[in-house]
Amino acid sequence: MQQALFGRSASLAQQAAAALDGPLASRSAAALQRLERSMSSVNIPPPECMLRPLEVPLRYLFGPGPSNVPPRVLAAASRSIIGHLHPEMYEIMNDIKKGIQYAFQTDNNMTIAMSASGHAAMECAVFNVVEPGESVLITVNGIWGERVAEIAERIGANVHRLVKAPGGYYTNKEIEQAIEKHKPVLFFLAHGESSAGLCHPVDGIGDICRKHNCLFLVDTVASLGAAPIFMDKQKIDILYTGSQKALNAPPGTAPISFNEIACNKMFNRKTKPVSYLFDMRHLSNYWGCDGKPTRQYHHTGPVSGFFALRESLAILAEKGLEESWRKHKEVSTYFYKGIEDLGLKLFIPDKDLRLPSVTTISIPEGYEWREMLTYIMKNHQMEMTGGLGPSIGMLMRIGLMGYNCEKTNADKALHALADALKNCKKSKA
Repeated sequence: MQQALFGRSASLAQQAAAALDGPLASRSAAALQRLERSMSSVNIPPPECMLRPLEVPLRYLFGPGPSNVPPRVLAAASRSIIGHLHPEMYEIMNDIKKGIQYAFQTDNNMTIAMSASGHAAMECAVFNVVEPGESVLITVNGIWGERVAEIAERIGANVHRLVKAPGGYYTNKEIEQAIEKHKPVLFFLAHGESSAGLCHPVDGIGDICRKHNCLFLVDTVASLGAAPIFMDKQKIDILYTGSQKALNAPPGTAPISFNEIACNKMFNRKTKPVSYLFDMRHLSNYWGCDGKPTRQYHHTGPVSGFFALRESLAILAEKGLEESWRKHKEVSTYFYKGIEDLGLKLFIPDKDLRLPSVTTISIPEGYEWREMLTYIMKNHQMEMTGGLGPSIGMLMRIGLMGYNCEKTNADKALHALADALKNCKKSKA
């Protein structure tokens, strides 16, 4: 009756006033007006996009990462959530630690996974072992050396760059001469420089660093599982990687390991690390690496991400490192021949220095690389990418790693490239 009188837009206060008379009506209306104001305090409506279901396209992720994730890893990530401090979670974290030790080929106790991408592990390494004013030496032959140099500069380190063009290779003699000159506390090298497609040799560099009392930091985000690396045998002091490439887990976790020499440096600092989140004094306890009987709360780890990382490390352990390395070499060699058969040029001329997980090709003469990549995405639902950082405009990058490391996928990528070469505009120049 009252709705018919006032219409559907009538306020609660109006309806109350119509139902009551006198002072009672006035008091009731005032109270209801206050209630109405509190109920309508949200003046930003729900966004329309949030009222629609999530839609994600199916694509071939043949770029430099992330790569397509195996159904088994996706299933692990969808398991029921448990508390990040539950005993069962600690068991899973212990499993992850052992899986990382196998993948890195190390016995280091100080082995954990960062609750973030590989970039976090990069920052964690620099933040914990470098103090303001200390000298660091960084090879810059792609974007990752550039990033480490900037990180070190931001914390006040005295940064020395050993610069070469993207994909450039350093001899051990060049490295030792630079270490002798700059006397760094830390030397950085990207084992897998994905912005250029280079897999840099590591043998002998650890010995040089030990000789000169310098920590050896190595980035294997793009190479772990695809190319051999032996942390202990090659005397690498700090090693890190990411979850989303050849390991085939979703992005968001980053294994890292410190040997005793690195631990001695970072646990005997004069100053605290600039980051609380990345402070290894706390993270070592969170991962049960500090020998203390109980683990204290530090941050809430990505529970589902750890489930996925554990499963991806389990797959690697079941397959075996040697088989994983062999498979990546076999498929990449097959892919190289197909690329050359198309008349394309591989960016890294020396086949022994090519990164098996990320192949780089020089931009074909007369073609616009962005147009080619857009065409491939539109017509083949396939991601390939251009250069990154200093290699932009020089090359295109195609990743066939982990779950995607199959000759059938190499054939798909070659077909897409051939189609783009045929249908994209070529300049007359």
